[in-house]
Amino acid sequence: MKILNLYAYLGGNRYKWDEVAEGLEITAVELDPELARMYQERFPNDTVIVADAHQYLLDHYKEFDFIWTSPPCPTHSSIRISQKNTKAFTPKFPDMELYEEIIFLDNYFEGKYVVENVIPFYEPLIQAKKRGRHLYWTNFNIPNDLNCRPQPKDMIAKGSIGDLEKYHSIDLGRYKGGQSKIKIGRNLVDYEAGRTILETALGIIRKSNTSQTELF
Repeated sequence: MKILNLYAYLGGNRYKWDEVAEGLEITAVELDPELARMYQERFPNDTVIVADAHQYLLDHYKEFDFIWTSPPCPTHSSIRISQKNTKAFTPKFPDMELYEEIIFLDNYFEGKYVVENVIPFYEPLIQAKKRGRHLYWTNFNIPNDLNCRPQPKDMIAKGSIGDLEKYHSIDLGRYKGGQSKIKIGRNLVDYEAGRTILETALGIIRKSNTSQTELF
């Protein structure tokens, strides 16, 4: 099974995928070279590419069976809009690449896909599946219970780097790039949710392949 993991960060969603199936061929795309380096060290068998994930999707989507994409969320976040009356606030248009990818995958991609993002400060323009503090746009049904682990109280709003490292089994002290380490930790998907969703997609793909074989 060939998987494309876009905006890969440190592979929060990907961490437990090897427990789902053997022989997965995973290509991860990450624009930040330092995060890409750390991802490669964490998952040495994956193919890691430093590139614009949005463009990579357009150029290579036909090469994969399953695509997971987590486009940047800051311009959609309710946290951002809550700061609109502060001096530090700078108005920005919501990044519509999120919806470009949803529409593109839904109409062009023949495999199974997941687009993950935060719950936005506005009503989503395309209906999604709400699970915890995330929205998922998929072309298959995902369980209501993604087996997400309980989070330490206030971890997302006030949690320390140590809290995030422990929860996601990562070492942010090794990151030497320009992004906020707190931001990196907060943007990672719970790996149990990532595992549950891949298990669901893989089960559907296997069932579909079996049905096709039985037809002939």
